[in-house]
Amino acid sequence: MTSEEEQNLNFRETDSAISWTVARFTQLSSAADSLNQIQQLSPASLAYLGDAVYELYVRTCYLLPPKRLKDYHHQVVAQVRAETQAATLRSLTPHLTDNELEILRRGRNAATGSPRRLAPKIYQQATSLETLLGYLYLSDPHRLIQLLAHLKPDTP
Repeated sequence: MTSEEEQNLNFRETDSAISWTVARFTQLSSAADSLNQIQQLSPASLAYLGDAVYELYVRTCYLLPPKRLKDYHHQVVAQVRAETQAATLRSLTPHLTDNELEILRRGRNAATGSPRRLAPKIYQQATSLETLLGYLYLSDPHRLIQLLAHLKPDTP
């Protein structure tokens, strides 16, 4: 199997896993009576959820080929750290709608303080991405899948 065929297989399997995950958890979206309720959630709450969604997506991307858990962990941590999330946000920005840009703004403005090792701007960008992913997870899972398809985590 060529490298390109392996990458296509990985993408199809990853896409299937993401679709399954989104379908499985869309019940959360149904539980929220309306988009209005979702919009009332704080950006911090959305970022909390978005962080988990993004980490699950990245973990799924690294499942194939099989590796030791330690290797999975190192790859995932490199992708979900704030600096990488900020770069990811910059690559996604051209694909975002005006409403999604507004969600980013809310997330950025809600990001108060930052870890000492980070510049506040990087922390704000990472929080913005997480806020958007959390919002889309609850409000528009299909759009979430579209945006995640634009991402290509560094895979070997």
